[in-house]
Amino acid sequence: MATTHAVTTIQRRVAAIAKAHRACGYPDPTKAEIVAATMRGIRRTEGMARREARALLRDDLFVVLERIGGRPIDVRDKALLLIGFAGAFRRSELVGLDREDIEHVRLGVVLHLRRSKTDQAGQGRKIAIPFGRTRWCPVQHLTDWLALAGIERGPIFRSIDRHGRIAKGRLSGGAISTIVKKRMEAAGFAPDAFSGHSLRAGLATSAAVAGASMWKIRQQTRHASDAMLIRYIRDGDMFTDNAAGAIL
Repeated sequence: MATTHAVTTIQRRVAAIAKAHRACGYPDPTKAEIVAATMRGIRRTEGMARREARALLRDDLFVVLERIGGRPIDVRDKALLLIGFAGAFRRSELVGLDREDIEHVRLGVVLHLRRSKTDQAGQGRKIAIPFGRTRWCPVQHLTDWLALAGIERGPIFRSIDRHGRIAKGRLSGGAISTIVKKRMEAAGFAPDAFSGHSLRAGLATSAAVAGASMWKIRQQTRHASDAMLIRYIRDGDMFTDNAAGAIL
């Protein structure tokens, strides 16, 4: 498969073979030295560069928001981009939010995340979304969208047809990427570099550039370790406390 498939695809299939054997009580054939050596050779020959969505940094997000109008779909998209960014939400988490998950508090809102990729047992997490200090306050724009759409229960982010009619069902995870790409292109950015994950990576990177501690960033992104979080802090952080900049 090395000549026809990506290295990550091969690794995923090897992992599936290993899990299937263990589940049936058989020895794991992928532990054999010949398999490990072959995978090392494939990685060395084919490379392991990861394709990553570009982080949507705070200042770029503000540029995008400035280009969005005032139609119902625009009000929804402003709220979606701001909440997705502020909460560092994964696509599935963002579209999974319901009106009942919002708790208003003195400093903003708390969003109750019922289930996520790293919480399959459904224990839940609380995500703080504070009032913003600029005109792009995520809490205010979320409130504006809910009032406009008349949403009192059920999904927060819903599809809207070309006539401006708001559906009762929730958006899909794929729709988040489509919205991000569409809004980035309208603001003059190359859309293919961005995806729904750009909001999550953007919060992590922007917070790191602003000097937030790794622990506080992890508290918002819900990463289990600094090592996992560092993968999400994109190139926007390369010039912060740069070693060369300190001596040249």
